[in-house]
Amino acid sequence: MCGIIGYVGSKDLVSVLLNGLKRLEYRGYDSAGMAIKTNLGITLLKSEGKITNLESIIKEQNLAGLDGNIGIAHTRWATHGKPTTINAHPHSAGSISLVHNGIIENYQELRIILEEEGFKFKSDTDSEVLAHLINKFYNGNLPQAVEKALNEVEGTYGAAVISKEDNMIVGAKKGSPLILGIGSGEHFLASSEIPIRDHTRRIISLKDGDIITITKDKYNIVSLGQRQEREIETIEWDTEALEKKGYKHFMLKEIHTQPETLTETLRGRIEPNKKNIHLGGFDNLPGEYFEQLNRIILLGCGTSWHACKVGKYLFEKTLRIPVAAEYASEFRYQNPVVNPGDMVMAVSQSGDTADTLAALQEGIRRGGVPFGMVNVVGSQIAREADKGIYLHAGPEIGVASTKAFTSQVLAFNLLNLYLGIIRNKISDEEAQDMIVAIESIPSKVREALLLENEIKAVAEEYCNHSNFLYLGRGLNFPVALEGALKLKEISYIHAEGYPAAEMKHGPIALIDNNMPSVFVATEMNSSCSKIISNMEQVRSRNGKIIAITTEDYSSQIGPLADHTIYVPNVQEYLSPIVNVIPLQLLAYHIADMKGLDVDKPRNLAKSVTVE
Repeated sequence: MCGIIGYVGSKDLVSVLLNGLKRLEYRGYDSAGMAIKTNLGITLLKSEGKITNLESIIKEQNLAGLDGNIGIAHTRWATHGKPTTINAHPHSAGSISLVHNGIIENYQELRIILEEEGFKFKSDTDSEVLAHLINKFYNGNLPQAVEKALNEVEGTYGAAVISKEDNMIVGAKKGSPLILGIGSGEHFLASSEIPIRDHTRRIISLKDGDIITITKDKYNIVSLGQRQEREIETIEWDTEALEKKGYKHFMLKEIHTQPETLTETLRGRIEPNKKNIHLGGFDNLPGEYFEQLNRIILLGCGTSWHACKVGKYLFEKTLRIPVAAEYASEFRYQNPVVNPGDMVMAVSQSGDTADTLAALQEGIRRGGVPFGMVNVVGSQIAREADKGIYLHAGPEIGVASTKAFTSQVLAFNLLNLYLGIIRNKISDEEAQDMIVAIESIPSKVREALLLENEIKAVAEEYCNHSNFLYLGRGLNFPVALEGALKLKEISYIHAEGYPAAEMKHGPIALIDNNMPSVFVATEMNSSCSKIISNMEQVRSRNGKIIAITTEDYSSQIGPLADHTIYVPNVQEYLSPIVNVIPLQLLAYHIADMKGLDVDKPRNLAKSVTVE
């Protein structure tokens, strides 16, 4: 959840580290710091709060352009210990300075032992234990000291270590992402490619168990005592994706670029005959596997779990096989039933979500066949699964996910069509009709975005309310969940998503004129009379109704709602992609009107890489 940037080279070290930290701000953090090696030793700079606080310290001490060519820096999201300057990284012990992502699970036992041996602790963090362990084992050979220290710890880590005596950075990875950036006469270590994208496109994604040593001119990767050769990857996307491009916030930009990101998710996946889907990540399995598939398990957290709920609905309706949409954070603790051959698909924007990765590994351990649906190429889930779908939505900087969700739902539609064709559940004619509808989705989303001024007016009326209820049925139930989550994440307003029929089983007790209810009601069909009945129940209790519907239902819905947002008509299986757009905009504008930091909501991190 934290961010790491390390550098060895000839550029202005402070500038490289500081700009790298700024690139990492989107991940969420509560403190920041850096350690810079010079001829005089290691200069340690730390501050709680924003990176601007750290920048002020650098200016006050006149450290810009400090003579040094080795340094590590970190943005911290507190797990052990409050978000204070003392608990901020880097942590130092003796000649060692360290930054660490992850959790040392046995840190309390290790701390007791180290304190009995005379080591003095300054912070409340688990990470400082690792710094003291490395210092304990250090005898002039830094990589060896890191390896010995890691043999003592239980837990996860992405770590970067420097010492006063060595002209190198040593990194180590287990369960928390760490990549090498390869430059000309310079090298980088980072928790993602984003903070080094301004300097190099050539990276190596480290594997669990790797210990890497970098200097200006070379790098060395060792695992299990053996030197390792790793494939060098090339970052494809531009730094332009990391700029706001005139939008007030990254989240607003990402909402408005969804027509383009959905187009990228579709690119190359629809065959010219308009009757078949091409999914390259499924080519390494024979068609017989999919023909005989008896069960699908979908794993996700937060927004990705909501997309899984949509996937479950699609697959069960089309394929007629049981599908489980499981909270990844709970999956491995509930003694799950996984049958040999079950498709186990992990869904994650970053591909590094710790809970989702661990759930996928549990599914593999129990005999499942691993698949991934991720946005970041080369991420941990992508490597673990080796089969699946890349979203190709580009970097998502806003902490509250928007474009990743719509791309995930679109990818589930593609996969549903792909499997439906293989299993003879979808005819050529049906496939052609579905593909035409799928190809129209970017333009339909563009239409939905034109509703922004209407939605902004609704936001202005309700931005000071303290509670919201989001209601939907069928495919629109996960959309209601996602709408409520977006509002909670960025506006700090309490909101709950429910199946509309469940309202009368408890939540109706909350309804009054201060409790707006957002109904997502675009595909009512046989449940039309029931959702109208739910609205009547809210009205009879003086509740306010905001309805997301289509012009087809204007005569039924319009008279019941205080505010009606008419979205474009699309096929039911695609409706979550269009219906979520007004909910994203509603959450955004309410948060913005409240003067909140939309891109960096409090207490949240973009990529949850710890349990």
